[in-house]
Amino acid sequence: MPTYYAALSDRLLVGDGEWSERLRGHDIECVAADGRAPSRVLVGTAETGLQRSIDGGESWERVLDPSANGGQSADRVTSVTVSPHDPDVVWAGTEPSAVYRSTDGGSNWSEREGLTELDSASRWSFPPRPHTHHVRWIAVAPDDPDQLYVAIEAGAFVRSPDGGETWIDHPEGGRYDTHTIATHPDAPDRVYAAAGDGYALSTDRGETWNSVEPRSTNDASGGQPRAPQDGLDHRYVWSVAVHPEDPDIVVVSAARGARSAHSTSGESYVYRTTGQQWERAMDGLPEPDGLARAVLATDGDGVAALSNHGLFRSADGATWHQVGSWAEAHDQVPRGLAVV
Repeated sequence: MPTYYAALSDRLLVGDGEWSERLRGHDIECVAADGRAPSRVLVGTAETGLQRSIDGGESWERVLDPSANGGQSADRVTSVTVSPHDPDVVWAGTEPSAVYRSTDGGSNWSEREGLTELDSASRWSFPPRPHTHHVRWIAVAPDDPDQLYVAIEAGAFVRSPDGGETWIDHPEGGRYDTHTIATHPDAPDRVYAAAGDGYALSTDRGETWNSVEPRSTNDASGGQPRAPQDGLDHRYVWSVAVHPEDPDIVVVSAARGARSAHSTSGESYVYRTTGQQWERAMDGLPEPDGLARAVLATDGDGVAALSNHGLFRSADGATWHQVGSWAEAHDQVPRGLAVV
């Protein structure tokens, strides 16, 4: 049974259905861990920076403090990612938008400069705090440790081909409000994006994007996969996970809008596609009313979904069973999920 690091809005739960509570009272933004270093977990917070544990959550220390070297304080860490190529390489994103890299598991960090020098940066703005913006997600290409995909909330999807030495600005057709980015080792050219302005798919490492209707059997595209929209009735898409055994099986969480998605009194759904159209994948999940948008993650040979009603797992992305619940935390909006 894997260990889950389930980040809620004010606590981290650690376990496999039987939970230990950590970081109670912290305003959590994100979490990352990796099975190659299963006792190391990193949690980004809104007020206390990046917290790291090297003993499975028993003890914590603050890491990533640019202000110690004369930089801007990184109190709000909004994304953290462990490289799929090396567990000691960790990427973190902050508000205001900046990207940092560690090559020693999170002890020391360097900023990958130039991000806010992009032309689109003048238009970046996070609606609840329009004076600022942040890095919502960082993904690394599964076959290239230097190929980065970065989601700016809100305003851009940007890329780097060289580990953040240089940056490529928002592409035409890319989503502007990307929340989650996914990749798949069996289809390394693909980039999957879950965004407030819909779902999109790139088949050329983020250079161009397909967000139109699903291809037909007579499509002149030569059989390249497109981003299906048929059946996706809720277009505010928050999280995306791709089935570890099939890059055509994609699962997303979605709602009608931000207010509904991020409220425990709102309404949200989980959808699944195998490449042609979307279908609701709610079998075994709680009713949509009162369900905050789920956070999704790959889970061994399946997919896991973290909600305000508990943790659920699916072998196929369509039918779910509950792994663990927490009655006390039904009012907690999920923030992140890591599986080791």
